[in-house]
Amino acid sequence: MNKKEVWKSYRFPLILLAGIVTGAIIGAVMGKKATVLAPLGDIFINLMFTIVVPMVFVSITSAVGSMLNMKRLGKILGSLVLIFITTGLIASVLVLVTVNIFPPAANTTISMGTAEMGEATSIGSMIVKSVTVNDFTGLLSRKNMLPIIVFAIMTGLAVAATGGEESPVGKLLNNLNKVIMKMVSMIMKLAPIGLGAYFANLVGEFGPQLIGDYGRVVLVYYPLCLIYAVVFFPLYAYLAGGKLGVKRMLKNIINPAITAFGTQSSVATLPVNMEACKKIGVSEDISNIVLPMGATMHMDGSVLSSITKIAFLFGIFQIPYTGVGTYAMSIVVAILSAFVLSGAPGGGLVGEMLIVSLFGFPAEAFPLIATIGFLVDPPATCLNASGDTIASMMVTRVVEGKNWLTKKAS
Repeated sequence: MNKKEVWKSYRFPLILLAGIVTGAIIGAVMGKKATVLAPLGDIFINLMFTIVVPMVFVSITSAVGSMLNMKRLGKILGSLVLIFITTGLIASVLVLVTVNIFPPAANTTISMGTAEMGEATSIGSMIVKSVTVNDFTGLLSRKNMLPIIVFAIMTGLAVAATGGEESPVGKLLNNLNKVIMKMVSMIMKLAPIGLGAYFANLVGEFGPQLIGDYGRVVLVYYPLCLIYAVVFFPLYAYLAGGKLGVKRMLKNIINPAITAFGTQSSVATLPVNMEACKKIGVSEDISNIVLPMGATMHMDGSVLSSITKIAFLFGIFQIPYTGVGTYAMSIVVAILSAFVLSGAPGGGLVGEMLIVSLFGFPAEAFPLIATIGFLVDPPATCLNASGDTIASMMVTRVVEGKNWLTKKAS
């Protein structure tokens, strides 16, 4: 590729990256004063979040509603769950090995003494709250992404049973989908400025802690994310579409990765992910289902960060982090906290509270991992969101067969 072709292919991600790097430099130079730029970043984030709920509902409902082949829908959902669980377990094994070789709490000056594990909280109510709401108005909030997805699937099935995409409601949904995606493209024009300002504020506020007591956590976690992305993402893409799959993934994964790194939200990255999947060649009915569900359920980066936080707390409170039961509980808690983390950028404080309560740590543990959450959230979300694009490719491989990508290319 010559310079013009490279610029044409990577112009927007390069501009995005330049915005984030510039913001990081401004944040490092200005320090706490960089918070003055926060409103610019907040405006962009708020615009993205404003469009997310209608986009998720309309895209899933129209995809399911126009799918007269229910067998295909079942295959999409079945393979989606299998792939999400498999990649999550792979991430869990990787981070468990890593934190045992490089304990994240080693050499820290933080000392909380010893602690006894408290009583574990029942997870039954957490599951109910994760998939349902007790009032229709709850479906209008991005904080309830799983209930929105469940309701959208049910609505889509009802549309499919009453005429599908040729029905008046089906046509309305398809037109709404086009309008919403056009609005997304308009909002994304603000991304370089918005992400730059958002990151300037983040680095300005939390930058000094990167070299303080939490430095080892960062030194363990950031390379771990890099290893996962460099080793497993190409492997997943190869399994999904061979060498062509890897090539297309590498070409189109940059936009979602950078957007997720800057916004620290898989939900806010959804519009960019949909654009990436379209360029790769993933069928719209698949990406419209996999991506919104992935933004809530497919959290490899958050699984990595949650288990790192758990291992950190075990070290701080001088509790041996060993045993199959402890590891199994860590995986379950990591997945549950990842579900909770999906709605909001920069921290997911409810997710950290979930870790503390389910493991029975004392209240003093919460601010410790809340701080870690802010430091590790950018790469965690980057893996979460860009992994959704690759998961869509893998689901397409299962649903449409081995040569799906070559057929699209031809």
